[in-house]
Amino acid sequence: MKPDIKKTHPNYQRIYKVIGQIPYGSVATYGQIARLAGLPGQARMVGYALHSSPDRLELPWHRVINSQGTISFPKAEVAYDVQRSLLEAEGIIFKNDRVNLRRYQWNPEDIDWNFL
Repeated sequence: MKPDIKKTHPNYQRIYKVIGQIPYGSVATYGQIARLAGLPGQARMVGYALHSSPDRLELPWHRVINSQGTISFPKAEVAYDVQRSLLEAEGIIFKNDRVNLRRYQWNPEDIDWNFL
């Protein structure tokens, strides 16, 4: 049973809905998610929302990276390895611990704007 997303903060709801649309094999940055959710300049809020999201929302959280194309978790943390493994399993290639944003960044021209 999935939790009721309507019980979360309205801004977090918007963030979760955007993240849920990131397609397989693509990534988005925290700032990009904030802009698409109508929250420009609120990249940190995206991080807070992800940190507090219930696991049962089944968000593709691993597809959200920072604007430098890197994973935000420290390399020494297990979460870094998990995120990198999930991205690599989707065919995303890392070079010097970076994702090529020109190649893999989500271009949401087909986004369903009615979901917000």
